[in-house]
Amino acid sequence: MSLIKPAPLASFTTMQVGGVPKAILKCESTSELYQAALAAWEQDEPFQILGGGSNTVFADEVSDLNVILVANRGIEIVAEEQDSVLVRVQAGEGWDEFVAWAVEHGYAGVEAMSGIPGTVGATPVQNVGGYGQEVSQVITQIEFLERESQEVEIKPAEFFRFEYRDSALKHGLEGVIGWVEFRLQKLGGLSVHMASGQITNHLGAPYGSQLPLQTVRDTVIELRSGKGMVVRPDDPASVSCGSFFTNPVVSRLKAMDFPEQMQKWEMDEGERVKLSAGWLIENAGIPKGYALPGSKARVSPKHALAITNAGGASAQEIIELARYIQERVAARWGINLIPEPNLIGF
Repeated sequence: MSLIKPAPLASFTTMQVGGVPKAILKCESTSELYQAALAAWEQDEPFQILGGGSNTVFADEVSDLNVILVANRGIEIVAEEQDSVLVRVQAGEGWDEFVAWAVEHGYAGVEAMSGIPGTVGATPVQNVGGYGQEVSQVITQIEFLERESQEVEIKPAEFFRFEYRDSALKHGLEGVIGWVEFRLQKLGGLSVHMASGQITNHLGAPYGSQLPLQTVRDTVIELRSGKGMVVRPDDPASVSCGSFFTNPVVSRLKAMDFPEQMQKWEMDEGERVKLSAGWLIENAGIPKGYALPGSKARVSPKHALAITNAGGASAQEIIELARYIQERVAARWGINLIPEPNLIGF
C-alpha cells in the first residue's frame, strides 16, 4: 500500500466536490485493503473507503478524514459449467470494464447494467441496477472483512439482505468487500430475457426478448448517455453521481393517489409499486436545468433525477439543492425522496 499526498477529494469523485482529507492510502491488493481497514478501526479515526467515487459526495471540510482507496483489480473464472460460469472479480475493478469483459466473452446477466460508473466492490452496497437488472440477481458470494468479528469470511449473497437499491451494508453492517463472485449465463451470445421496456421499445423488439449482448450494451450506453448518466469528459451533464435519489416504493393502494400518466413499475406481483422520482421532481415545479439563485449546482438539463456540478460548485451547494428538491416533492406529493449517494462529512 502507498500513502498519496492529500489532495481535494473533488479530483477523486464524479461530482467533483469535496475538501482535502487528512490522508489517502492506496491499496492494490485485498490483503492491503484489509490491513488498512483493521488499522483504521483500531485507531478509531474517521475514515472512508473509496472506489470509483461515482456514488459519493464529500463535504467541503473533511480535514479529519482518512481515505482508503480501493485499487485491487482482476477478473478470474473460478468454475465453468455447460450453461454458466462463475467469475470472481476484485473489488477495485471498474464495474463497466467488467461488464464489457462479460459481453466480449459471451456471458449474460449484467449487460443491461452497462455504463454504470464505479467499482465492482461498491455495487453490492446499494444493490446497483438498471434497465431491469440488479447485481443481486447474479451475485453468489462475497469475500468480506466484517468489523464486528474482524475476520475475513466468504459470505453468501443472502447474508447481505439485498432489496431494491438497498442492502444490510446501508443498515448497520460494517465491513470491507475484497472480491465479489458472479454467476453469469452462457446463452450463445444472447442476453437474458429483457425486463426493460425502454430497451425493447428502443429496438422495436417484444418485451422479454433475448437480444445480442453487444446490442444490449450499446443500446444501454446510448440511453444512459442521453440522460447524462455515462461519465464523459465532453458532457457537462455527466459531472454528477448519477441518480441523486432512489425511486420511491409505495403500496399498491398509495400508488393509486398518483396520476395514471405517471411512470410506475409494479413490484412483488403488484403488491408494491415503484414511482418515478424524476416525474415527482418535475411535477413538483422543478424543471430540468433548475438552479437555486447564485448556485453552481443544478438539476441536470437531461434528467431531473440527477444533480450536476455546473462548474466550481461547492459540496454545500449540492446539498442545498438536494434539500430544496426534497422539500418541494414532500410538500406537493407527500413523498420523502431518499438520497442514493453516500453523503460524507455533512
